[in-house]
Amino acid sequence: MLKKAFKTTHQQNRMGHEGNVVGARKHYFKTNRNNLKFLLHHRFEWMNKFIRPGDVGMEVGAGIGISKLFINSNSFIITDFSESDWLDVKNVDALATPFTNGQFDFVVSSNMIHHVPYPVKFFKEMHRILKPGGVLLIQEINASFFMRLILRLMRHEGYDFNINVFDENLVCTDPNDLWSANCAIPNLLFDDPANFKKSVSYFKIVKASYSEFFNFLNSGGVIAKTFFIPLPLFVLKIVKKIDDLLANAFPKIFALQRQIILKKNA
Repeated sequence: MLKKAFKTTHQQNRMGHEGNVVGARKHYFKTNRNNLKFLLHHRFEWMNKFIRPGDVGMEVGAGIGISKLFINSNSFIITDFSESDWLDVKNVDALATPFTNGQFDFVVSSNMIHHVPYPVKFFKEMHRILKPGGVLLIQEINASFFMRLILRLMRHEGYDFNINVFDENLVCTDPNDLWSANCAIPNLLFDDPANFKKSVSYFKIVKASYSEFFNFLNSGGVIAKTFFIPLPLFVLKIVKKIDDLLANAFPKIFALQRQIILKKNA
């Protein structure tokens, strides 16, 4: 149900301020509302369990650039394919970065892969810049039943399950539009671990879990904005426990986000 390809345009988007990363960053630091800050804290905080003291890391596609608030590393830089003032390295193409072979112990990718036109090229580039045994820490969208329903209602981004994400020469999103997206990409990549292992043999999946439902819906949006009801922190914590239970018990129905850790084979 709702698996039929859904495509939308930026003009049809029912969320506000799409693509306004400067405004979204200002909003994050200015707001005294807990919802969004709680959501983003938990999108990055789990990654620290897989980062060792002294590890050198980088975020690719950093967007509003708030990961440094949560990642516990003194050697962590943020990059994006833009010229935003808060970036450590600007104008970084995730498919052809300026970094040297084996430069990083870990790379962070948060809700970025579903925007990548050539996912396999992305994995090859991340493999190149990671040290042997290095990890790619991925927080991504999950095109569950409710996510597909939300996308159809809000018309923010589309999805198409009828593409071969492992074909290196097949474009999966519009390479000329940074905000082009196919929200089915993470599912097509990771729902079948055996197929991923066969197609991307140089990485091993070492963690796969799911998260977010009610707190996602009531966050107000990270960059594109929508209505939300402000909640106190103790309520958000209770809701997170419910979300974690629903998301991991019924990922195909409720989970709106997923976590994947890929380890570079030695």
